[in-house]
Amino acid sequence: MAATACLNFSSMICYSILGPFFPREAEKKGASDTVVGLIFGCFALFNFLTSLILGNYLVQIGAKFMFVAGMFASGCVTILFGMLDKAPDGPIFIGLCFLVRAMDAISFAAAATASFSILAKAFPNNIATVMGSLEIFTGLGLVLGPPIGGFLYQSFGYEVPFIVLGCLVLLLVPLNMYLLPKYDAVATKDSFWTLITLPKVVLLCFTIVSLSACLGFLDPTMSLFVSEKFKLPAGYVGLVFLGLALSYSLSSPLLGFLSDKIPHLRKWFLVFGGLLTALSFFLLGPAPILHIESKLWIFVLMLVLVGFSLGMSGIPLFPEILNCAYENGFEEGLSVLGLVSGLFSAMWSLGAFVGPTLGGFLNEKLGFEWAAAIQGGWSLLTGLAIGIFYIIETSQRRRSNLQRALGTNEERAPLMASET
Repeated sequence: MAATACLNFSSMICYSILGPFFPREAEKKGASDTVVGLIFGCFALFNFLTSLILGNYLVQIGAKFMFVAGMFASGCVTILFGMLDKAPDGPIFIGLCFLVRAMDAISFAAAATASFSILAKAFPNNIATVMGSLEIFTGLGLVLGPPIGGFLYQSFGYEVPFIVLGCLVLLLVPLNMYLLPKYDAVATKDSFWTLITLPKVVLLCFTIVSLSACLGFLDPTMSLFVSEKFKLPAGYVGLVFLGLALSYSLSSPLLGFLSDKIPHLRKWFLVFGGLLTALSFFLLGPAPILHIESKLWIFVLMLVLVGFSLGMSGIPLFPEILNCAYENGFEEGLSVLGLVSGLFSAMWSLGAFVGPTLGGFLNEKLGFEWAAAIQGGWSLLTGLAIGIFYIIETSQRRRSNLQRALGTNEERAPLMASET
């Protein structure tokens, strides 16, 4: 658990430091809003592709080796990203950004896929509680990344934030090598295709993509909107991120505990979390159709609600997919955990690709207000879809239980008649 906490903390710091200053720096190097969105999004695209492969071969590679190797590579690549300001403006700079982000994505996919599997193996009965508790460190990374990145950028320039944080990740590698146990497991015949074709898993994956897209949408768009609309410098832009990160990290442990102790609450968390996310994004701009003037306090309040609603919808997803796999005949063990971990990471990465890419495009063409409203519409659809599915599922179970009860009574009737 300590090793995964280190991963969550360090990876989120490295991920979130880009927000306050990289879009502006990339613009100076000749990148448009759409290209900046693609640079953010390519991380998730490669993460998506490699998570599926690594999850399928987790047992063969070894969870501990995959985790440690991923962290080491991520630290090296983070330092390398800090050297990109030396590249010539234009296509060369843009191409190197894509290359380095892709390398970082592959290394992060390895570490994240292994960490989910190790957690689920170590804490099989408290997955949501443990994941929710670890989101504190995710939130800390998101909280500290933007202000630290903004401060180091303003004080020392472009290179220093990446060098400092890359070295931090590398220092954590020996600690994780010592802390992590080694899990032996046997590969099974279960496949991603079997898992992804389950109707409930399809809807849950759609929810994962939606949540991740909402979070990823803010990366290339929010800092530009805040700095232009409210005239805030880079250091203060980083502080605006605190609203989302703090609410997410502080609410996640409680939401995880409730998900484990009262499993039937998960469906309500997923439904109302999606609807609350949609409402928050409609008011984030706010949407021009609402005719509400944009104010900084409204923007920060909506970020707080976004953080809480993302936790409400996100924390129950992993145990829900895992339970669905077990209900449909998947064998318990590290192999199925690797499949679920890889699928979860892949779907999250797919949303993290779509969010910044589409967000950068919509922000450039329509402006932040309309782009955020469109993003909120996606969350609205997922919340309604998962709600309709659970209503249908509940009615089918009740009908099945009723038919089973009637069948049992019909079997008892002849026995009672023969006894008399």
